[in-house]
Amino acid sequence: MLIVNGIEDGPVDARDRGFTYGDGVFRTFPMSGGRVPHWDRHFNKLARDCAALRLACPQRDQFEADLARISTRHPDGVIRITVTRGVTPRGYSIPDQPTTTRSVAWSAFNPGRHESVLGVRARWCQLRLAIQPALAGIKHLNRLENVLARSEWNDPAIAEGLLCDVQGNVIGGTMSNLILLHKGALRTPALDGCGIAGVTRELIIERARAEHLAVEVDTIDPGMVREADAVFLVNSVIGVWQVIAVDDMTWVVSPFIERLRNWIANG
Repeated sequence: MLIVNGIEDGPVDARDRGFTYGDGVFRTFPMSGGRVPHWDRHFNKLARDCAALRLACPQRDQFEADLARISTRHPDGVIRITVTRGVTPRGYSIPDQPTTTRSVAWSAFNPGRHESVLGVRARWCQLRLAIQPALAGIKHLNRLENVLARSEWNDPAIAEGLLCDVQGNVIGGTMSNLILLHKGALRTPALDGCGIAGVTRELIIERARAEHLAVEVDTIDPGMVREADAVFLVNSVIGVWQVIAVDDMTWVVSPFIERLRNWIANG
């Protein structure tokens, strides 16, 4: 099911800047029983990302009306919200008052989304992420690096690929944020040069600090991943996966994963 600017199966103009330039932002999250967990966080993140791109964010009640319509037919599934700068005259220049395009799409859950019970396997990607502080942390529509990185493997036993930037620092997964349990602290990469600062990552950082756990948001090198007591991958759809292998490195399932899951469920 797709709603575009409030119209079910509404048209999307091929001249839309989301198509021509990737000029927009998006959010992806689960809906369960017609409810969106952490909706406040998702909308606030969307609004911040829009502001960072000088993109007018549609009103919250517009999205909520779209979500309510979807939930009457599809109370469970994955929702993707996309906001683009709409159709403008040719050229990169931003008009003074562009008309944004708002879309809300539903899809069924991936049947393999619960594969994390016994842990997942990952691999290192060869692709290196470019550094662009102006776009760092934003979930914008330009995701070609992720597409190319994900195309590096077809093995269904490998759930995710880990990415470094061009300086060799670990940034996260192709579709997830990285959390390490390392020497008694929770560590996650600083995303001031590239990467997406996800809502689940944000929630975990806040909850850990509220419980007075050591949290470090800083540069992480591949050696720190190897030394970690536990490696987790998180996003809003998968929740939290524990990594049990990255190439030749292996870990046992840590009981700490239940704490992370409780934070996500109750955060």
